Amino acid sequence: TGGHHAMKEGEIFNTRYQVLHKLGRGTFATVWLCQDMRRKKQVAVKVLKSREGFAETSQDEIAFLHCVSCMKKKDLAGENIVCLLDNFRMIGENGFHILLCLVFEVLGPSLRCLMGNYTAQGLPLPFVKKSLQQVLAGLHFLHKCCRIIHADIKPENILLYGCSKRLQSLLMDTLHCDQGTEVRLKGAGGDLGNQLEEPDLMSIEVKIADLGSACWTYKPFSKEIQTQPYRALEVLLGLDYSTPVDIWSTACLAFEMATGECLFDPQPGKYFSRDDDHVARIIELLGRIPPQIVFSWNKSTKFFSRPGAILRLSRLSPRSLPGILEDRHGWTPREAAAFAAFLLPALHYAP
Repeated sequence: TGGHHAMKEGEIFNTRYQVLHKLGRGTFATVWLCQDMRRKKQVAVKVLKSREGFAETSQDEIAFLHCVSCMKKKDLAGENIVCLLDNFRMIGENGFHILLCLVFEVLGPSLRCLMGNYTAQGLPLPFVKKSLQQVLAGLHFLHKCCRIIHADIKPENILLYGCSKRLQSLLMDTLHCDQGTEVRLKGAGGDLGNQLEEPDLMSIEVKIADLGSACWTYKPFSKEIQTQPYRALEVLLGLDYSTPVDIWSTACLAFEMATGECLFDPQPGKYFSRDDDHVARIIELLGRIPPQIVFSWNKSTKFFSRPGAILRLSRLSPRSLPGILEDRHGWTPREAAAFAAFLLPALHYAP
């Protein structure tokens, strides 16, 4: 009761959608590949948990998605956001709990899958640039047209898709990848099987998915947003936040795509928390946090004894972003300087 609904392959629900197989599972929902028997095409159906409290959250997600669909008619950048096709309710098998189901277009696996092939060196920079243009265009659409903060930009929430039927078919063959298998890229002439050829990479497009953690710009729902490595400083410090938190997350995403490593990967210690370590790593990379930011909230003593001095971490090791790119990842000074010039404004302390 209150958990995931037990779906079975071949099951038909809402007299329309036949379950083919599971695509993925998250904290709040499972996603299933289904055949839409009315329109004779495949769709992805997200089945949310039935636990109390999820109903209100899921209604918010539907409102965001309807807003996106409405505003798409006025702005082509809306094509960079996943498209909601339908939604319906059904009664779960564990008592009379109402399950909310969202029906989406079928896309490929997430960016996380693709990144698994390039762990050591990161994705090719031309693909990183192209993908980030699409992510930023999508965020600009959400922020300016829809007045929505996504609040959870990360590789798992960026989905791949192919414009050609051949490429989309290849990506579809790898949809099980989010359950543990990576997308494999091979050179031209290689045995394709369930794999993508290297030249296909630049033909892959991306879309922002999962508005389940989103909020309106004028009505934040929670102080606790974003997945830890992509969490903006103002969220860590408990300050008011707005659309710049998505840009901070995108900078973290960009670094990870280009290098194969998290920009910030905080870890708890014996005498300090993961949040303590996160703030410390930010200061090491970006410098001292201005006093007007540190002490602009009434819980500043949770982290700081004075501006720039963290309570539970006394030894910080300053580092520069270009230096990290050159020393750890073998970038040329010119490449490192150009990439740092792109990232650093997105990581500004006063957003």
